[in-house]
Amino acid sequence: MIVVRPRKILTHSARAVLVASALVLGACQSLLVGGAAVVGVAAVQERSVGAALDDATIQVLINQKLFETDQNLFLRVGIEVVESRVLLTGSVTTPDARVAAVRAAWQVDGVREVLNEIQIAERDGVISYLNDARITGQLRFQMLTDTEVSDVNFSVDTVLGTVYLMGIALDQAELDRVTDYARAISGVENVISHVRLSSDPRR
Repeated sequence: MIVVRPRKILTHSARAVLVASALVLGACQSLLVGGAAVVGVAAVQERSVGAALDDATIQVLINQKLFETDQNLFLRVGIEVVESRVLLTGSVTTPDARVAAVRAAWQVDGVREVLNEIQIAERDGVISYLNDARITGQLRFQMLTDTEVSDVNFSVDTVLGTVYLMGIALDQAELDRVTDYARAISGVENVISHVRLSSDPRR
């Protein structure tokens, strides 16, 4: 997931308006129009349609909590939700901000687990974002073109060269293929997987 930040020339007030508008529109899309898309995607996923809709709702509500807590936190933290498991990624500048993001996630009903992978670090500007976007895009392409990988079951986020995987793999062989692809991409420093197998009894 790539989060686009507003340009620095925007005033703080203008940035807040844009973020608030995006949040409202995103919530409406996820819960109303986007509901149909979620159902369509879930039809070919390992998780059920009901679980996919619950996950979409949880993600919208966590985003809302983050925005209410701190607009900068909302911009810096990425969220993936699979079967009520929440993965938080991104980078913040203080430990307190990291704790605040986790606290916001736990405030949403239905959350069963919060996986905190938020880094305490400052991005190195546009170059860092572009590099992470390149890595994510390359991995997505390899997954999409591999007939032995059901890419729709995986989410991918890259932060400062670390690739985070989330989702449900059909089996260990599929997960190994995705992990190997990620590790072989230039610029990848680490690969962290929170993927569960479809046969995992914890599901």
